[in-house]
Parts: sequence; structure tokens; C-alpha cells
Amino acid sequence: MTPLKKTARIAGLWYLCFSLGPFYLLYVPSHTIVHNDAGGTAALVLGHETLFRWGMLAETVGTVIFVGLSLALYRLFENVDRHRARQLVALVLVSSAFSLASVLFNAAALLVFRGDGGVVFESHMRETIGMLLIRIHGQASGVNEMFWGFWLLPFGSLVVKSRFLPRWLGYWLLLDGVAWVVMSGAWFLAPQYNDVLFKYLQPVFFVELVAMLWLLILGAKEHRPITAATI
Repeated sequence: MTPLKKTARIAGLWYLCFSLGPFYLLYVPSHTIVHNDAGGTAALVLGHETLFRWGMLAETVGTVIFVGLSLALYRLFENVDRHRARQLVALVLVSSAFSLASVLFNAAALLVFRGDGGVVFESHMRETIGMLLIRIHGQASGVNEMFWGFWLLPFGSLVVKSRFLPRWLGYWLLLDGVAWVVMSGAWFLAPQYNDVLFKYLQPVFFVELVAMLWLLILGAKEHRPITAATI
């Protein structure tokens, strides 16, 4: 195995570990949050407290893995365009810091629902404050979607420029980055269309699964230098 292929597969392994995302972004909220119902949400969070805690742990670990992925991709692409590779890492670091900060809101919501922390509220007040904290966590994810898109732009550009990964994959990653930026823009300006946009942009979002499998299974194709014998 060539060093380049090995580096690509290591990046693919980091990408595989990063697949925790759907668990804490989709599965846990679907089992613990009732839209516009503070009492129902409080009951579900307390009734599924272990799952809720696993969600916070998974989001924290996923953020650390995201940083590791960016560094693995930097190593893969640093000889392609070091400036863009640094952009990729910088954008991931900003997104990761944002994600870690947002986990605190879910942690605070759990404290409020449980009545911990030495501050005594009436039941209705605890439910309302806890729901507000959970909604702030969700709003933070909406803002962070902008960075979920931004980091894919240098990533896609590097893939296109690399010559050791297929160009169509790079263009698809660029499209995915634009799609996430559009999603975040809709969250700011027209949040009522977010669910519809997410539904119709699903085919675009699948590119990260394709990129992960390509890196993990196929790695990178090393180009042989052109010599007089091959001309």
C-alpha cells in the first residue's frame, strides 16, 4: 500500500467514526423532544435520561472526531494546496467550538428538569426554562449549518484539484457545501421552509457517505510520473 493510499484510508476511518452525527442530531431528539410542548419534553427527557445523556456524550465525542478528521484531511491534501487545507481545518475548528458550546445548553436543560443546582423553581417554570435551553441548542445547530457547508467548500476544491480522487466527487462535495449554506440561510430568513429544503436536498447530502466509503475502501490513486518510456 502506498503512503498516499494509507493516508487516505486513515482519513476514511476518521470519517467512519464521524458517523455518530445522525444519532445525536436525529435519533435522540426524536425520542426526547416534543415540539412546542415543554411538559411533554420534560417528561420524555426525564423518562429517557440515559438516552439524553448518551446524546450529549456522542455530540461531544463527535466534535473531537470532527477535529481529528480535519487534521487527517490536512495531511492528505497539504501537498495539493496547503492554504486551502488550512482553511478546511480552521472552519472545522470554528464549527467544533460552536458545537461544544451548544452541548452545555442541553446539559443545563437536564439540570433544570431534574431540579438540580440548588435553584428551586415551580414545576411549570422548570419545564419552560428547560424547553427554552433545548430550543437554544437547536437554534445553535441551525447557525452551525453555515459552517457545515463552509468546510466542505475547501474540501471539495481540494478533491477536484488533487487528481488522486475523482473530480465528480469534488464537485458533489462543493454542491453539498452550498446546500448546507442555503439551509442555514433559510434558517435565518425563512425557517418555515427548513424541513422542505432538507427533504429535497437529501440526495446532495449523501455525498459525505460516498466520500467516506471511497476514502476507506479505495483510498487514493497515485499517479505515476510521465517518463520517456511512456510517451
